[in-house]
Amino acid sequence: MARIKGGLNARKKHNRVLKMAKGYRGARSKQYRIAKQSVMRALASSYAGRKERKRQFRQLWIARINAAARINGLSYSKLMYGLKLAGVEMNRKMLSDMAINDAEGFAKLAELAKGKLA
Repeated sequence: MARIKGGLNARKKHNRVLKMAKGYRGARSKQYRIAKQSVMRALASSYAGRKERKRQFRQLWIARINAAARINGLSYSKLMYGLKLAGVEMNRKMLSDMAINDAEGFAKLAELAKGKLA
């Protein structure tokens, strides 16, 4: 049986990495060894970034809810606790959207929360 050399597979692997490194500066986009390191780091960072984005959105929603709650005379924590006591199961994303687009509806929720706290 004839021996199969690995050149084709190695070339394919190198090209795949170099294609992912397109747009990188200097040797990072030209030399396989350096490109491989840059691509590995970029992939790790993009994975971490996808997790980070979820945290940042939650922070944004909480900041918006807090601002709207303070306009209605409550702190964020008191509003959330009052809504929990009232049995309102709305997530922070929906509350944030309501605070921006439906101020009257949010004010009603704030009054409901105030009533349950008293």
